[in-house]
Amino acid sequence: MIPVLEEIRVPRQAGGRPRTRPDHVGGDKAYSSRRNRRHLPRRQIKHTIPEPRDQRANRQRRGSKGGRPTGFGKTIYQRRNEVERAINRLKTFRAIATRYDKRAYVFHGTVTAGAIRLWLRPG
Repeated sequence: MIPVLEEIRVPRQAGGRPRTRPDHVGGDKAYSSRRNRRHLPRRQIKHTIPEPRDQRANRQRRGSKGGRPTGFGKTIYQRRNEVERAINRLKTFRAIATRYDKRAYVFHGTVTAGAIRLWLRPG
């Protein structure tokens, strides 16, 4: 089970109870366990998690008892890579990488300033 999903709270703008379920989850091969794949659809969460080669081979070896191949959206997975690269570029700023700021709103401002600097940087 993905423990971080239990901690998600997205406040609604019009007030009311916060959302606790994302629309879609992307992950790498480390999160491809059967338990994770079973947990997400139970909570009605779509996911894009690639299947490792050994798991694919074991499923195919079992034949019809191995189940259906996992759905995998290649374009969605490529977008995940873009997000990771953007986060890594933000981490080139020391204050963001080490999180010197004590308060969350100050850290949010630091990340925003770093994102603006990356956006304005030529090339």
